[in-house]
Amino acid sequence: MTQSGSPYENALAERVNGIIKNEFFPKKIYQNHKEAKKSIAVIIGHYNGRRPHSSLNYHTPDQAHGMAGEIKKRWRGYPRPQKGKEENQVAGI
Repeated sequence: MTQSGSPYENALAERVNGIIKNEFFPKKIYQNHKEAKKSIAVIIGHYNGRRPHSSLNYHTPDQAHGMAGEIKKRWRGYPRPQKGKEENQVAGI
């Protein structure tokens, strides 16, 4: 799902996919590809332009993209496993 193949980036892509599927027309069945594509374009426009995100200090992605400087992030960071430590855990050491 991501260019670098990082599982941390894939989690972000999966989160966005889940929001699109669950918050916007969760039980909608599209009649054809053209109808789905049109609806998804509207959803993405709403998601980027009208839906404030708590992780962006309650700005929309479009607003955040146009801002200068650092945006206060509201998500909690989790430490990544140290190299070697994860390998030892897998080996049972």
